[in-house]
Amino acid sequence: MKFECQPVDTAFLEEAPLRFVNEAELPMAAERVFAILEDGEAWPRWFKDIRKVTWTTPKPFGVGTTRTVRLATLTVFEYFFIWEQGHRFSFYFTGHTLPMARAFAEDYQLHSLGPDRCRFLYTVACRPQPWMIPFQPIMRLQLGSMFRKATAGLVAYTTDLAKG
Repeated sequence: MKFECQPVDTAFLEEAPLRFVNEAELPMAAERVFAILEDGEAWPRWFKDIRKVTWTTPKPFGVGTTRTVRLATLTVFEYFFIWEQGHRFSFYFTGHTLPMARAFAEDYQLHSLGPDRCRFLYTVACRPQPWMIPFQPIMRLQLGSMFRKATAGLVAYTTDLAKG
């Protein structure tokens, strides 16, 4: 069963009741990291809660691109509303298979620090369903841990690739 989510814009990334921001330096050029983020098969290698990423829109990707992501506990349906090739993308959930969020968005930014390094800024924003509000502290702990681990996973994955 699919539970619909509300569309959002960039303001939601700053104003959502639940926000998670992670940042890391990656040992690779931003364009190379962006190529990893475009590679659906790479995601489960560094984001351990992800089982499968399926792009449902053909390349070239951009605003309006969609994909389906199967995680350990749910499947999410994503719509990309920002796409800056080599630098940034943002998506919101159009729906998911657990009725936990009314709105959910993620923002991935890469800022060049030189020819072989970049800064990764990862923001996740969530507006829980009303019945989930009493469980926000638990959601904050669980989701926060998952996104910290994903960031650390991307650091480890890009470090291994950079060592070649």
